[in-house]
Amino acid sequence: MNVSIAPAANAAVTSPMPSLSVHADLAGDVPLTRVSLANLEPRFNCYLRFGAPIRIVRLDRWRRVAMFLPGAMFCRIRWQANAYGTIRWQLMVMQACTPWDAMQRIPGVRPGARLLLHAEGESAVRAVLAQLDAIEARGIAAIDVSPAYWRTLGNRLAARLPLPVYTAKRHAAWRAGRALS
Repeated sequence: MNVSIAPAANAAVTSPMPSLSVHADLAGDVPLTRVSLANLEPRFNCYLRFGAPIRIVRLDRWRRVAMFLPGAMFCRIRWQANAYGTIRWQLMVMQACTPWDAMQRIPGVRPGARLLLHAEGESAVRAVLAQLDAIEARGIAAIDVSPAYWRTLGNRLAARLPLPVYTAKRHAAWRAGRALS
């Protein structure tokens, strides 16, 4: 898992299983987005590929909940198998939002998130992972990538068109525009 956890989050991971209602106002009046994660070898794995949660709470040996502030970007990968092999590959790039923003209801993400990219199936997920690896190879953090790029990538993937490359020039333009607003 390529998720960096802040030192304060390490204490939460080792603490006994608290109720999620305890963390509802963790960031003051800012509502948090809670993402359910699980790892049941060798049948099911739901994990973060990237993202910077403010806290990860370990519920038990197999389940965790990652909590994100509004505006945070993250990628969740879900892999599932049965006795005959892999039956599901799913990758979603999402952006946490406030309850007043437009959002989609996504299983395992409470109360919901802005869905930027949804890839389903082995070939689609591998194609997105290749793009993600290329972005990180350029020294760009995946959580800093433009939301418009993730939407474009998802649309191109759905239309079976060539996938766009996220260049340093495109990233600089995104950062300049964000600085102006």
